[in-house]
Amino acid sequence: MNIGLYQSAASLSALERWQETVTQNITSGEETAYKKHTTAFSGEEKGEFLTDAKSQVGKGEGLMATFPVAHTSISFQPGQTRPTNQELDVALQGEGFFELKMPDGEKAYTRVGEFHLRSDRMVASSQDGLVMLESGQPLQLRPGQGSLVIDESGNITQGGTALGKLAIRSFEKPENLVSLSAGLFIPGEGMEAAPVTKPEVLQGNLESSNSTSLQEMVDLVTISRAYEANQKLISSRDELLDKTLQAFG
Repeated sequence: MNIGLYQSAASLSALERWQETVTQNITSGEETAYKKHTTAFSGEEKGEFLTDAKSQVGKGEGLMATFPVAHTSISFQPGQTRPTNQELDVALQGEGFFELKMPDGEKAYTRVGEFHLRSDRMVASSQDGLVMLESGQPLQLRPGQGSLVIDESGNITQGGTALGKLAIRSFEKPENLVSLSAGLFIPGEGMEAAPVTKPEVLQGNLESSNSTSLQEMVDLVTISRAYEANQKLISSRDELLDKTLQAFG
């Protein structure tokens, strides 16, 4: 068994997965509060991976060999905020997620604070998830009661009347959240949502993506060069194997 060929082939597979992640970041980079997907290679730094990749141990005819494996995760670093001057646009500057009650009755969490007012005066997300309050009730505005004001702590008033406080939750290990579509997340098995004691809420703003197109393009160039290098290694080893077989008839 030619272990080198298998190692290079595993490297190509890992690079393809990295490229898929980068492509997703580029195509979704303009979405509100989008959280970039990152790729790691079995705990090794990318530079080490490109030259001497290490990962889970494999065996081949008594020889010990290592093969690179790509692992993807989500970065929950906050993105920059941008003003919209819309009273139902809300951004979180620190940790946490807005709590939503979805049409199926389940709870979901998001940092996409681009909310709208339904015909029944309920405040909802683009997926029709109801924005929840600390009281456990959905946020409902009163007709003809004036403008909506949300302070930095998430307290809501309408025309001077208190309506409650936004339910903003955090998780001990947000990387274990399950990603759904359009910036929605649900807790993984055994995960519990906890109230954020000191939220940083900014009304009239939206959070931008934490993905930067420049860095993603740099990663694409790195991937392309690494892919080409591994292809050359495969070609070189294949030629060497062919010559060896010819020499031994």
